[in-house]
Amino acid sequence: MMRFVKMTVNGKTMEVGVDEREMLLDTLRDRLGLTSVKRGCEVGECGACTVLLDGTAIDSCLYLTIWCEGAEIITTEGLLARDGTLTPVQQALVDEAAVQCGFCTPGIIMSATEIVGTGKRYTRDEIRKLISGHLCRCTGYQNIVNAVERAVNECADIAERVSAEHAGDDAA
Repeated sequence: MMRFVKMTVNGKTMEVGVDEREMLLDTLRDRLGLTSVKRGCEVGECGACTVLLDGTAIDSCLYLTIWCEGAEIITTEGLLARDGTLTPVQQALVDEAAVQCGFCTPGIIMSATEIVGTGKRYTRDEIRKLISGHLCRCTGYQNIVNAVERAVNECADIAERVSAEHAGDDAA
């Protein structure tokens, strides 16, 4: 049976007609043409289909589209700045040579974006655990961990500077 689901995808509010059994992965790729969302294992083990749903990284191959009513979904396409500037996570992956074939990269970017968005600093072991839901056949993960650590630290440094500046403004 078809149902209409109203959701926001990459900043655009839309209503999409879907089969009640349709996974979010299929809706994003096949109906909306968002091909950064990769079809990998289809059982939630590889992380290639990871998207942000209301700010939380999820495996879209396990999530029914009808559950997205009123939700905000962000894919890698939604991270693109108008001027083409990469996000700190994307730039760190490039700078740390953490991109190989690119199949797993969008999912890793989305999980790393969630991690960076917490504003917390993490140890390398914590980062390894946080990205452990992603399989990559091309790397030994070292450069991926380096990139996520770099993005986390750069964004935390910026947040701390801004916070200190605002604290100084409030004191004046």
